[in-house]
Amino acid sequence: MRTAVSRGIYRCPVKSVTRIQPGIFALGFGSPELSVRSLPGQFVNVKVSSDYIPLLRRPFSIHRTEAANVELIFSAVGTGTRMLTEKRIGDVIDVMGPLGKPFVVNDDFETALLVGGGLGVAPLPMLTEFLQRQGKPILTFVGARTSTQVVDRCLENVHIATDDGSIGYRGTVIDLLAEYLARHTTRHPKIFACGPMPMLKNLAQLAVERDIPSEASFECAMACGFGICQGCPIEGNVPATADGNQRGKYALVCKDGPVFNMREVIIR
Repeated sequence: MRTAVSRGIYRCPVKSVTRIQPGIFALGFGSPELSVRSLPGQFVNVKVSSDYIPLLRRPFSIHRTEAANVELIFSAVGTGTRMLTEKRIGDVIDVMGPLGKPFVVNDDFETALLVGGGLGVAPLPMLTEFLQRQGKPILTFVGARTSTQVVDRCLENVHIATDDGSIGYRGTVIDLLAEYLARHTTRHPKIFACGPMPMLKNLAQLAVERDIPSEASFECAMACGFGICQGCPIEGNVPATADGNQRGKYALVCKDGPVFNMREVIIR
């Protein structure tokens, strides 16, 4: 499973706005089309206002789908996300998606190692559901700065790390994963990850040292969300597209990703 389906633009009624941690919210909206067509690791681009402020859409990983509904999670850190927290049930938002390439979940591995740093956990619940359908064993590693920033909902076999030790392992989620791998035998694992660049850089090094296949969903600023503006390049030895077009030294996170084989990109 790798090919992305064509995107659409939908006007979606807000179903819920829920505070799940201080400053962290879940927003649910109705969209039978997106719910059916979305794959784990894909994202949507949301126009948060009917006005021109803010001008650009905001990209969000698809957190969960259930029946005809889709859920996103986000931190209220800027104008756009704060506006989303103020939505009321029945308000309509303009959503473009599904966008990007998903995680590959049907290749040759036995155990899924899910790694999320901060709100990099966003795509992991949907990924978990797909892996559960395949009967794959799942181990999940979640990291955050402190306990009030941990989001572990709708995940399986969760191991938590916090920088301050307020809950779970004291240290980074990569240190936690490294210790787990040193102490336990894991049959034919594959890493699926999302999080900030420093975390992914350390994770990529660990994956190489342990010779573990790995994919990551990369977070970055976007404008169009589908490759027209060329505003989200990532450096690496990314192979040609399915139609034979060479990407060259750079790929686009929105179109060629956001999920990449971690050995095919250069993480700065």
